[in-house]
Amino acid sequence: MKSTRIVLASRPIGMPEPENFRTETVELESPQPGEALLQTLYLSLDPYMRGRMSDAPSYAPPVQIDETMCGATISRVLESTDPALGPGDVVLGWGGWQTHSVEKVRALRKLDPNAAPLTTALGVLGMPGLTAYSGLLTIGQPKPGETVVVAAATGPVGATVGQIAKIKGARAVGIAGGPEKVALLRERFGFDAAVDHRAPDFAEQLAAATPDGIDVYYENVGGAVFDAILPRLNPFARIPVCGLIANYNDTDLPPGPDRLPLLMSSILRRSLTVRGFIVSEFADQAGEFYSAAAQWIAQGKLAYLEDIVDGLDHAVEAFQGLLTGKNLGKLVIKVSD
Repeated sequence: MKSTRIVLASRPIGMPEPENFRTETVELESPQPGEALLQTLYLSLDPYMRGRMSDAPSYAPPVQIDETMCGATISRVLESTDPALGPGDVVLGWGGWQTHSVEKVRALRKLDPNAAPLTTALGVLGMPGLTAYSGLLTIGQPKPGETVVVAAATGPVGATVGQIAKIKGARAVGIAGGPEKVALLRERFGFDAAVDHRAPDFAEQLAAATPDGIDVYYENVGGAVFDAILPRLNPFARIPVCGLIANYNDTDLPPGPDRLPLLMSSILRRSLTVRGFIVSEFADQAGEFYSAAAQWIAQGKLAYLEDIVDGLDHAVEAFQGLLTGKNLGKLVIKVSD
């Protein structure tokens, strides 16, 4: 079996460019005991992948040069050496940016194609959904009547955060880039208020949307968005730090004065809780999350949006768009039918 794959050819400096990747066709080895041969149907593209392209110290090892780019995949089983899976079964795994893969069966999760659209296992019913659920409820701990603000709010994590906040009785305020995304927050996801971080009066819009301050800020962005958030934080506000996409392509420290003393002073004076997290820390919550999220979707309380791009050959371009906010919803590459 041959697989067409996209490998990391060189480490990006700033925005990843096409020359940082290489497409090649390789012959896969036959599955060994406990393994399965898979055909990739869908590939998830996520912001964390930018960090994996770098060899800077991080929570996960970097993708090595000439190695297949990492990524969660939904695949069809072609051949299995384990009776737990058979040809035709559909599984969630980590095949990466390629058309076929050989993976350990124990690392795969069998999916029921009749339970929900398959792509939801990469988004609202997958890692992004669990990230939203655990980060918000475990660290943010929103209470009825409090104000929850989330950045990158039309993305799979942000949209889920805002809707769960409302389910828990809080007021949800979303931050997104551009009028189209701001309208989506109100009309599709039911946020109480939405503001455009690209607008020249963003800080004023944020103040008007949070007249009682901010009790929970779910951080996905950093940069200028956080600059506007910081003065609005109430005493004892909680800040789950999930991502900092505004800085992922930075090659140096941002210009201007050192703002660390201001941040530390704010944390001290207002008794703020700031905690970064990786979703794997909350793996034990996956079962309760899947059960709750499926029920909320069935009840019409949890909506989702997917941006599906056709063809593995468009993965690099789509990933560039992800880093600049061009996608609408969970970004997925359709690799094969």
